[in-house]
Amino acid sequence: MNAYRIIDANINRVSEGIRVLEDISRFIFENKAITKELRNLRHITRKSFKDDNMIKFRDSIGDIGFEISANSSLDKKESIENLIDANFKRVQEGLRCIEESLKILGYYEISKVYENIRYSSYNLEKEFQKRDVAIDTDIYCITGEEFSLGRDNLSVVKELIDADIKVIQYREKNKSKSEKLKECTEIKQITDKAGVTFIINDDVDIAMAIKADGIHIGQGDMPISEVRRLVGKRIIGVSTHNPDQAMKAVRDGADYIGVGPVFETKTKSNVEASAGLDYIKWVSENITIPYVAIGGINEENILLVQRNGGKSFAMISDIVGSKDIKHKIKSIRAKLNIGEMS
Repeated sequence: MNAYRIIDANINRVSEGIRVLEDISRFIFENKAITKELRNLRHITRKSFKDDNMIKFRDSIGDIGFEISANSSLDKKESIENLIDANFKRVQEGLRCIEESLKILGYYEISKVYENIRYSSYNLEKEFQKRDVAIDTDIYCITGEEFSLGRDNLSVVKELIDADIKVIQYREKNKSKSEKLKECTEIKQITDKAGVTFIINDDVDIAMAIKADGIHIGQGDMPISEVRRLVGKRIIGVSTHNPDQAMKAVRDGADYIGVGPVFETKTKSNVEASAGLDYIKWVSENITIPYVAIGGINEENILLVQRNGGKSFAMISDIVGSKDIKHKIKSIRAKLNIGEMS
């Protein structure tokens, strides 16, 4: 009976689709919980219905769908997102076919098992879309060894973590790739242990190699769409200097934006003209994704930024150039707390 062929083909189709998603979750996103749930669903799909008629009526060689598929380009994939979307649809459509075919064969109770798997897949599809944008922080620290009073980046990172900094960006423009890769590998081990979000500035290849939590790019770097294709669900931040750039970053799928430079800065050469306080105020009123104020921000002017809509503040020289980093951060936070209450 051809209904058995439908069930057989779709159990294979669903299991294969789940396996693709499972491997993406395991090897690209490294999400243990989702990987485990997908694995369980795959096994339930395979084991819930067994009938010798499925093999008996199988006809892979004579299947007219094989030729149709071979001559079609509808299944072309261009990104991880395309692959995820296509396989969830494949799984869900296949499960529906199994459900309905089991009903006409008299296996109503078993059909409900596949219905439950289908609803589980809808929830997992939603979970796949989530990205852990862990930059909900007051102070967003950026490395800068040339400003660190002779201390190396590893020492500074340890002091930042000891001061309860939750987001650290690695930014070194004058080091070789091999130097940066070595440093970032060691820093990532430290931030992982401390539960700190580690962002790499510009170097997508290094971010991918060390499995950084995110990448921060500028206006002259690769388009967000290309970076997303490479880094998957990792955090993508984009520097913006005006409302048009901010809105474009949101449309293109940035997870957060840098807003600035708010003030003139000496930590970056060839920098855009200061965007000023008006721009941070505009962002606070018009942009819904997280944003980080940056550029010349220090303990003396941070309350001014806060009063104009700043919530998260990227800082380099004022912190890494302090003799006592922990005390400096404590002092800045005390001011921010006072500012929030005033």
